Amino acid sequence: MSLSFPIQLLLVEDDPGDALLVESLLAGVAPNVDVMRVGRLQEATEMLPGGIDCVLLDLGLPDAMGLEAVERLRAAAPDAAIVVLTGHHDEQRGVDALSRGAEDYLVKGNVDGPLLARAIRYSIERCRADRSQRELIEARLHARENARLERGLLPQALMRDPHVSLSTTYRPGRRRSLLGGDFYDAVELDDGTLHVLIGDVSGHGPDEAALGVCLRVAWRTLMLADAPPDDALALLQEVLLHERHAPAIFATLCMLSVAPGRAEGELRVAGHPPPLVIDDLGLRALEVPHVTPPLGFVEPGAWRGNVLRFAGDWAMLLYTDGLIDGRVGDGPERLGEERLVELLRERVDGDVSRLADASPLLDELVTEVERLHGGDLTDDVAMVVVAARGPA
Repeated sequence: MSLSFPIQLLLVEDDPGDALLVESLLAGVAPNVDVMRVGRLQEATEMLPGGIDCVLLDLGLPDAMGLEAVERLRAAAPDAAIVVLTGHHDEQRGVDALSRGAEDYLVKGNVDGPLLARAIRYSIERCRADRSQRELIEARLHARENARLERGLLPQALMRDPHVSLSTTYRPGRRRSLLGGDFYDAVELDDGTLHVLIGDVSGHGPDEAALGVCLRVAWRTLMLADAPPDDALALLQEVLLHERHAPAIFATLCMLSVAPGRAEGELRVAGHPPPLVIDDLGLRALEVPHVTPPLGFVEPGAWRGNVLRFAGDWAMLLYTDGLIDGRVGDGPERLGEERLVELLRERVDGDVSRLADASPLLDELVTEVERLHGGDLTDDVAMVVVAARGPA
């Protein structure tokens, strides 16, 4: 049986006569096999993985005896097929070799060229199938973990006011399958007060995502308990200090509080990009006189809201810094806040009603930012648009 696809084969055999026999067996039936030979296990592990498709392994080597060699090779090259080729006729030894990670077990003297070629090909295919199965299982695990984190980081808003709409989008940096530490939430209280939060835990990965979930749930709990915003954010910092897995971890956030009449509110910013707003006065980035450091570094009593007053119907875009930190072209220039204002202005053209259902627009906006960046953004991006009809 010939091997029709190119194969990189590593023969680990210290006996020159046996090595020559293997090469001659393959020469007639496997012309596409490139055979490399080493005489010691240490040499083999130094070469692996190195694009090796299959290893033919003798169990009696100067620096390794028995099944220890299989285990060491498997550790050095998890994705390479291993075929044991030995002088032992012990069937149990063959079973043990398979349990230690080998794909096949052949006995010297009982092997001809077609049998050896078939064993190599089948072992490679089994190894590839096993790898595909592992990758599928890992993908499913990632998907389930992603779904759990998404439910925690990106919840359903608790809102009742028909005059207020909320549009959101989230895109992981580099399109990772696992969410990062960006989070958002919105809660409307019984008296009509609306609180909206967006935040970003420093770093990437499941630990940061879990901390983001913790902070978001704590914030929602504090809002539903009608805690004063300044007190709530101080307590949120305490949660971060106790729950973070490293002392350097911090979180930025932006919290919007809107009065029941929807014409005024307050904005609290902790090391976070200020939001954009559009109303009868036009589209602009909000000026925020009072900004605290990120959570993790805020001194007691430092929280204070920035007063907001809206002119007519209005909408506000809250976002994480991954949106404006992307580069523009090949140079060092970042997108920045001013260019983001221009990108949104091109799509809204002063019409606040276009942001009442803004999810498609947000997806278009982040796609344009990625185009300017020249590919996927490196950081996660979360965006929330709150749109409200002002008092009649």
